[in-house]
Amino acid sequence: METDPRAELIETLKLVVGAMKAAEVPFAVVGSFAGYARGAPPSDNDVDLGVCESDVDAAVAALTAVGLDFRDPPEDWLVKVYDEDRQVDLIHRLAGRPVTPELLAGSDWIEVASVSMPVLGATDLIIFKLLALGEHACDFGPLLAIVRAIREQVDWPRVAEETRLSPYAQVFLELARRLNLVSADEVPEWTEDDDERRSASRDGGDRGSLRGGPHPAAAG
Repeated sequence: METDPRAELIETLKLVVGAMKAAEVPFAVVGSFAGYARGAPPSDNDVDLGVCESDVDAAVAALTAVGLDFRDPPEDWLVKVYDEDRQVDLIHRLAGRPVTPELLAGSDWIEVASVSMPVLGATDLIIFKLLALGEHACDFGPLLAIVRAIREQVDWPRVAEETRLSPYAQVFLELARRLNLVSADEVPEWTEDDDERRSASRDGGDRGSLRGGPHPAAAG
């Protein structure tokens, strides 16, 4: 009988959440599983947890203690552990921004597959997803599915403000407006002032904001 990769990932999610809670390592579920916890389709890729950089070693210790395998990747914004062939990313920078205690404190405790777990706030989830868009990661399909599912949970004016310097985010938000997923009142249209701000940011060398951050997959 063929196994269901999504069901297996959910079991991995439950395993790592239980281990992190038992070890009292602060964390939050981020990425696609944060969307799933809030009503979006489940992920069939990997499990993403946000942790502060200072807690990465403790998180790795907690997960290897329950049988996961640690692998040190070349990227400098996460580490990886594996439950057999199922990947778990421990991310300490999301779309170029450090994971902080304040960010984790804003998570909501949600029951997923009968396990209570801290889940990244809906607004923060969309912000990081949008900031992760870039030239080499510009697939709107999965993000549209998340937005359709959780749009009523999101503070859209805050999303618009925090992603205003990203042209990729602005294109997505324009698409969301045209699909009636958000309103013009919630997400104002791009203006000449925004062009000037983006140009000033580019001239100042802030390439990460314009290109969706240095690692498009950071949001999971």
